Amino acid sequence: MKKIIIGVMGAGSGATSTDLKNAYKLGELIAQESWVLLTGGRNMGVMDAASRGAKSANGLTIGILPGNNLDGMSEAVDIPIVTDMGNSRNNINVLSSDVVIACGMGAGTASEVALAIKNNKKVILLGSSLASQAFFVGLSPETVFVVDTPESAIESVKNLV
Repeated sequence: MKKIIIGVMGAGSGATSTDLKNAYKLGELIAQESWVLLTGGRNMGVMDAASRGAKSANGLTIGILPGNNLDGMSEAVDIPIVTDMGNSRNNINVLSSDVVIACGMGAGTASEVALAIKNNKKVILLGSSLASQAFFVGLSPETVFVVDTPESAIESVKNLV
């Protein structure tokens, strides 16, 4: 039986302390639900924090890496997928996830949210600005949901999967 895969997307080096705290908690909660966590796989920002959170709860983690090797991979990634695709891997991140949670917002995260909307994937926005929320909900009110806490993100996922 296919496992549920939850993608957590967010900033690398530009992640805020709130983003990192939320990402860690998301990873932990995803693992507690026995879902699989998918991130961009790098050892920085939201990707690393979510992976570390999932590992703290004995979860399974997948990292979709941008390069052609494991350089810069989070130590909390169980299954690395080496793509040699740079930012083009964002489409793999989105299409491989049953639900996408955007933790914070930056240019790369916005591209993943846009790809998710384009592919009719459900997206949960956590910790994004009012402007980001208005933009993405305006594009697809039936697939984009806004939450305030990691716990409410997980409740939303439960309603969507």
